[in-house]
Amino acid sequence: MTEIPVLIDIDTRSGVGRLTLNRPKLHNAFDEIAIARVTEAVELLDRDDQVRVIVIAGNGKSFSAGGDLNWMRRMADFTPEENEADGRRLAAMFQAIDLARKPTVARVHGNAFAGATGIISACDIAVAAEGTVFSLSEVRLGLVPATISPYVIRAIGERHARRILLTAERFGAAEALRMGLVHMVVPEAELDAAVDRVIADLLAGATSSQGRAKELIRFVASRPIDEGVIAETARCIAAARASLEGREGLAAFFAKREPTWRTKLPSAKKS
Repeated sequence: MTEIPVLIDIDTRSGVGRLTLNRPKLHNAFDEIAIARVTEAVELLDRDDQVRVIVIAGNGKSFSAGGDLNWMRRMADFTPEENEADGRRLAAMFQAIDLARKPTVARVHGNAFAGATGIISACDIAVAAEGTVFSLSEVRLGLVPATISPYVIRAIGERHARRILLTAERFGAAEALRMGLVHMVVPEAELDAAVDRVIADLLAGATSSQGRAKELIRFVASRPIDEGVIAETARCIAAARASLEGREGLAAFFAKREPTWRTKLPSAKKS
């Protein structure tokens, strides 16, 4: 039976697209095929007008154990050019998640090692189960967490990165929360409900506005508040006010009605 490394499910009623890593016997470790499929799936869901939120999860006992050891063993025999091309494909997967215009949510449980932390860091929001174990284990294999480093360091900061990238130690969900790797930690039995609450909040927002907000964050982050930033933020709010969503949102607020874009999960209670 042919393995399907990534499952895609789209709930057209709510607009939630779910991408599930599906190599449970290998704790969802990814090889070159899984990397390509994740990249394709994220881009597909981001282009789909029916999808408003993208959820990334793992099937089985773990979110993901990171790189497949058999894949890494094969890479040892690659030429430098082949290894660099392979690294670029891996980097493209994280970039696809990071640059998605739709909000992305990581549903994290079990083990989240090495490259899995890159997926988590590239997502907009990460919710983890209490028992989740994390590690950036590359240096213990004589490797470097290179392609994930821009996203992990952005998420947790340089000081925390100096510790966990160098020690490769394992740490729990509470420590991941303290460092900023995840946004929320809940008992595993409550993980789906917690993710659904995040989704419900996201579905209350306007899709194009969320995409523009993500672009704005990328533009403003780490820049000095100079005239260029002030000018760009002024242009951004002016465009938002003139947009169809901006006019609809204000009209709905004053009319005390739901805006036309708001959808709900079937089980979500009205907020």
